[in-house]
Amino acid sequence: MFVIAGLGNPGGKYEKTRHNVGFQVLDRLAGKYNIEINKKRHHAFCGTGIMEGTKVLFVKPQTFMNLSGESIGEVVRFYGVDAKTELIVVYDDVSLAPGQIRIRKKGSAGGHNGVKSLIQHLGTQEFMRIRIGVGEKPEGYDLADYVLGHFSKEDDKVMQEVYERAVEAAVKILTDGADRAMNEFN
Repeated sequence: MFVIAGLGNPGGKYEKTRHNVGFQVLDRLAGKYNIEINKKRHHAFCGTGIMEGTKVLFVKPQTFMNLSGESIGEVVRFYGVDAKTELIVVYDDVSLAPGQIRIRKKGSAGGHNGVKSLIQHLGTQEFMRIRIGVGEKPEGYDLADYVLGHFSKEDDKVMQEVYERAVEAAVKILTDGADRAMNEFN
């Protein structure tokens, strides 16, 4: 079984913010594979189904971003998932321009507090990630205000396309492995 987790903040207030791009991608995956993400467990909304012949569990933590590791760590332990080979995490990255995707099999938190929490609760930096560019914060902006802000109309159009590419990237990881996905999407 694969666990695909999207990082974000719970509640309508944060629904389409930069920090919630992980939720946006999971919602599109769920729509494509007709999987309802509506069961509340492990401090998250979860949904199970079949994706390209593989059983998957979609996870949208309902902790706030900085505590995402609590929820996902609990899921990984409960289901006995190997974080290195059976976990994909989708999240925002301010070091990438809007519309860019980077797939990695391991790495540091890079200043992302949600990923920092994940690394702490998983006890490893080795898990697959799909990083979605949301653009660098403008000079003079507070980082928290920026990532909790909404996209401009122009950037939102770009992001709609990148969400679909991120769905394709997740499918590629699942079917062909992270190395092939990195070759195609990075």
